[in-house]
Amino acid sequence: MRSRKFFKPEQALLVWDAPGLVAGVDEAGRGPLAGPVVAAAVILDELNPIQGLADSKKLSARKREQLFDEIRAKALCCSIAEASVEEIDRLNILQATMLAMQRAVQGLRLKPAKVLVDGNRLPQLDMLAEAIVKGDALVPAISAASILAKVHRDRWCVQYHEQYPQYGFAGHKGYGTAEHMAALQVHGACPQHRKTFAPVSRVLR
Repeated sequence: MRSRKFFKPEQALLVWDAPGLVAGVDEAGRGPLAGPVVAAAVILDELNPIQGLADSKKLSARKREQLFDEIRAKALCCSIAEASVEEIDRLNILQATMLAMQRAVQGLRLKPAKVLVDGNRLPQLDMLAEAIVKGDALVPAISAASILAKVHRDRWCVQYHEQYPQYGFAGHKGYGTAEHMAALQVHGACPQHRKTFAPVSRVLR
């Protein structure tokens, strides 16, 4: 295997086997009523540690943004992937989440020897994998993946707030808050809403 310095995401063009390296995987956006589900995969560099990694839900938005940039700069390799609203409605949210995780791992420029996934289910992968309940609080690589996925999805919400300000996506991030439910009643669903989710399907009847 080549020297690690060649494996920054923006530099590598080919997928190389990475014996001994472990990737952490996590998702963001299973519960919201709108938008894609996002997954990230990260292989950290033990020689270039990142301080402050934790479950993304335990961090402030400002800290997540800071760590997002640091992870992208210091990780040996990282990848962010989505499953779309259409895929969520067609497959169901669990299968769409597994698809996003699979895409995130496949998007790594290094092929890890093992993948550690937050939760109790595993996507279909062609390498050794292990599910770890509360892994985002226990395994630094999974923590890093949770931060990348969360920030990426939050940015999606801010972007689509500009297109559909009546729903308040920038504030509630697509979750079924009272504000969001009231907006659905008044405005109906937009193309970014998950039509198979009950609060959305009810306004479509």
